[in-house]
Amino acid sequence: MVHRSVPAKRRRSRLSAKHREWLAGYLFVLPDALGLAVFLGLPMLLSLVLGLYEVDGFGSYRFVGLANYIKMMNDPLFWQSAKVTALYAIMLVPLLYVCGLGLALLVQKTNRFNGVIRSMFFAPHMVSLVVVALVWQFLVVDKIGVLSRIAPAIGLGGISFLGDPDFALFTVVAVSVWFLMGYYMLIFLGGLQDIPRMYYEAATMDGAGPIARFWYITLPLLRPTSFFVVMISMVAAVAGSQAFDIIWVMTGGGPANATSVLIIYIYQQAFGFGAFGYAAAMASILVVTLILLTGIMFLLTRGGRFNYE
Repeated sequence: MVHRSVPAKRRRSRLSAKHREWLAGYLFVLPDALGLAVFLGLPMLLSLVLGLYEVDGFGSYRFVGLANYIKMMNDPLFWQSAKVTALYAIMLVPLLYVCGLGLALLVQKTNRFNGVIRSMFFAPHMVSLVVVALVWQFLVVDKIGVLSRIAPAIGLGGISFLGDPDFALFTVVAVSVWFLMGYYMLIFLGGLQDIPRMYYEAATMDGAGPIARFWYITLPLLRPTSFFVVMISMVAAVAGSQAFDIIWVMTGGGPANATSVLIIYIYQQAFGFGAFGYAAAMASILVVTLILLTGIMFLLTRGGRFNYE
């Protein structure tokens, strides 16, 4: 009996089209995933470990276990910074959502003038945060600032925008919204452009007005975009990725720690007092808090899909 050998090419199992698409997708994501693991994941892990040591900044490491975390729980300035961070996020996230969506609705039509207006709103986001903070500090600084000089004319005389603990945080939030709203406007524009026009045409034929179309068509179909905006703005507000530059230049965390968000306090402990272990412990708590908040948002909204029933 003669056995005919099967060619090598036929013996090889070929991937299906679906598996090839999966493989291509994973290969495209792999470089970014490796970058996140090396430059974010590894530092987070090292920060968690470093929080168990007392580090003086001169190469001396002494294992102290949970001492840094116990110190944190009894530190009134830590809790003050956590409170300021929460207030900053509570004010910033809704304002960014409303301003970003409002600007997107304002300039969603494609024409020459709206293109210029979009560029004007997005322009602040292309400027360095340090420059933005310095300009606004010049505008609102007491007595010589432009806004401080015209404040009495609009009934705000006697207010110190950066020197009064009752107003400093509001000033920082206002500058942050001014800087970031153009970025979120573009995100909402992408979501608005994905909504089919036929829904609005059908609603108009049925007699629905602008408010009804916005409430029953725009908002429901923008839920995935809304979830993304709320999530990234919340993470940015709590982590202080944009707040640090603005607050550090404009107020330095003052007055009376009124603008000292957690990232400012962590920076002061690490590079001001050399308490690197204590700063690492606070950073670890901040990271865990962000993970929990993000997980809660995913659970409540089903990853941005929400419950349409």
